[in-house]
Amino acid sequence: MDDEQQHPGRSEPGPLAGFTVGVTAARRADDLGALLRRRGAEVLHAPALRIVPLADDAELLAATKEVVDGPPDAVVATTAVGFRGWIEAAEGWGLGGPLLDRLRNAELMARGPKVTGAIRAAGLTERWSPPGESSAEVLDRLLEQGVGGRRIAVQLHGDPLTDFVASLRAQGAEVVPVPVYRWLPPEDIGPVDRLLDAAVSRGLDAVTFTSAPAVVSLLSRAEERGMLDELLAAFGREVLPACVGPVTAQPLRDRGVGAVQPERFRLGPLVQSLCRELPGRATALDVAGRRLEIRGHAVLVDGDLRPVPPAGMALLRALARRPGWVVGRADLLRALPGGGRDEHAVESAVARLRTALGAPELIQTVVKRGYRLAQAPAQRLS
Repeated sequence: MDDEQQHPGRSEPGPLAGFTVGVTAARRADDLGALLRRRGAEVLHAPALRIVPLADDAELLAATKEVVDGPPDAVVATTAVGFRGWIEAAEGWGLGGPLLDRLRNAELMARGPKVTGAIRAAGLTERWSPPGESSAEVLDRLLEQGVGGRRIAVQLHGDPLTDFVASLRAQGAEVVPVPVYRWLPPEDIGPVDRLLDAAVSRGLDAVTFTSAPAVVSLLSRAEERGMLDELLAAFGREVLPACVGPVTAQPLRDRGVGAVQPERFRLGPLVQSLCRELPGRATALDVAGRRLEIRGHAVLVDGDLRPVPPAGMALLRALARRPGWVVGRADLLRALPGGGRDEHAVESAVARLRTALGAPELIQTVVKRGYRLAQAPAQRLS
């Protein structure tokens, strides 16, 4: 009987099946989560920040008046939601028309296609947008043009863009920062703490970041809890950090941690990069005539996804380090999450693991010694 006859209608598991991915985004978290789930991942959402609009904020009103009263030579628009919020706030103050006039007559630079869409929706046209969709490219363009004596308005996006603004001012520009919204810590810190706990205990396979402030916020919370070193160590080994672009990844690089980044700074390419990277981290073995692929919280057995409880997964990983070699009960006891009281805990975990795999012959008992992954193909009855 072939595999299709044994498993009629079985669909192939997605590239992220068996993996758990943490999502720290505040904006577009639903979109990112849907993309991940569509490819089979389990998602743990823990917004590391919350966005606070400044439509009634004195700083935004003052910056808007400054732009209206002193027409800028150039305007940098960094985010679609921020640019739209600025226009809406100006209209609420009766400054919408004058602000649009100033923007229309300035060199309007859009950081990426989303903010380009917001600009055009307001009846304006951008003069230039960087191919790589990064603030660094915008800064390089301005500095190449020469900014001495020029008045430049910069729409901020939660991050104060300290280095960006400082570089312009150092070259003689007059900079008007426009703070449309701010990033603040989440009101409910519980999900963030659960994500941190999962990351340091190997309950996550990857964590995604879509903004540098989210990275800083997560690292700060880990430091508050006295677990920063553990988190950085996890990011350096078992847990894959995935950032939407180099600006987002910079706080991790500052800590000596590398991160996966897509070539195009978008959610879709970010998910695609995970689809390439995470399956490559799985342990693949041929055991007793079966093909095993050990993923984060599940095992592919001949292509069939089999969820495995944490204790069983810990034992399977310990056995898989030396396939065919006997691993003693004492060593397996130490491998159990949180340890165990006695060797009966190992026996129970092995029994549940065999059930989860659906193939008891994969794990052999070696009397008075321990357990091992089967080396030779198991004999099947005709």
